[in-house]
Amino acid sequence: MIIKLCFLFCLLGGITACEKDNGAEPGFMPKHIELTSRGSEVISHSNAFGVNLYVALASEKAGNMMISPLSASAVLTMLLNGADAETYSQIRQMLGYSDNIDLDGINEAYRSLVGQLLVVDPKVALTLSNAVFYRDDFEVKKPFMEAMNNDFDASIEALDFKDPSAVEVINGWASAKTEGRISQVLEEIDPEMVMFLLNALYFKGDWTYQFDKNKTTDEDFFLDNGTVISVPSMKGNKKTRVYDGHGYSAIELPYGQSNFTMVVVVPDHGLDQFGIGLSPESWMQLTSGLDKNSVFSETVVQMPRFSFDFEAELNGQLEALGMIDAFDENLADLSGISDWDIFVSMVKQNTFIEVGEEGTEAAAVTTVGVGVTSVGPEPGPGYFIIDRPFVFAIRERTTNTLLFIGKVETP
Repeated sequence: MIIKLCFLFCLLGGITACEKDNGAEPGFMPKHIELTSRGSEVISHSNAFGVNLYVALASEKAGNMMISPLSASAVLTMLLNGADAETYSQIRQMLGYSDNIDLDGINEAYRSLVGQLLVVDPKVALTLSNAVFYRDDFEVKKPFMEAMNNDFDASIEALDFKDPSAVEVINGWASAKTEGRISQVLEEIDPEMVMFLLNALYFKGDWTYQFDKNKTTDEDFFLDNGTVISVPSMKGNKKTRVYDGHGYSAIELPYGQSNFTMVVVVPDHGLDQFGIGLSPESWMQLTSGLDKNSVFSETVVQMPRFSFDFEAELNGQLEALGMIDAFDENLADLSGISDWDIFVSMVKQNTFIEVGEEGTEAAAVTTVGVGVTSVGPEPGPGYFIIDRPFVFAIRERTTNTLLFIGKVETP
């Protein structure tokens, strides 16, 4: 079962009025999301986990990349429901869940947040789906299955993993839940695999104020290695929020009724140096700085179009963040899933993003496989020119839920 609701930035210096979407002046009053008593804590820790995971991966991966902290946190929380002993403690601590909230409270906070995220803005299409595929001879405990069904609304299906059609079924599920943007998460199923836990996140939102395609022109983009390239860049006078931090400038661009926004961070001295200082605390300072601006002010924006997909196995990064025993055949305790001797063989994420004049489409699928043991010119006031490598993120701003975070080195 899928939790789903389809709801369905003029040349620089030459625009004096803000362009409107469909001729209407939208309001900037996002609908407030009501959280459970522990909801804010769960989101804060999930964001911290996401920023730490991004930093760990970005430091190792050159080029454009993006991850979904929300997708990764969701599927690892599913795994948490099947872990015990030190394996459970390590996953829980890595995800940031404090000792004063039990597993039922974590599941409740997840369920409440997701249920509201999906319907908060009728102008934004957002779906979040979970699935469990297991080998047809693998014995799964009933309480785990009940948690997957009741708390995570997961599709659950037994498959013959020896049959090549099993790969087609799993890839087909991923494709269907991401509108075809992520069509393959598995090439084959290794003989030791007995279960796959999957989360798919799909986002499609139109800018509150769209860019005029006729005003998109090729402009210089200054790479960190000193090379200058020409890239198609969108231009327009937009209502935005801007924040100048220590060593960077940030801008926030709204989608729909403004619950969901894209935050673009342009470092003063290159992505690598900025990445060294990025942390959950600095990310919170950045978003808090944006949130202090209650008004979206007119800003002339120049922003490159970009589109890419990305795939990465996350085992090493998750181990570095503290999830150690789960990957060890001899130490893993996933007895909440089965009495079989099983461990986490791999955690990987596939992502896609396309940013253009109309808006943004983004998707992520996180897969957990369980195996059985056997510098350019500075802009003046009122301008925000994105002409060098940058970090971007998509968030829901009333809860500060981090859906996606990535970097663009070359648009």
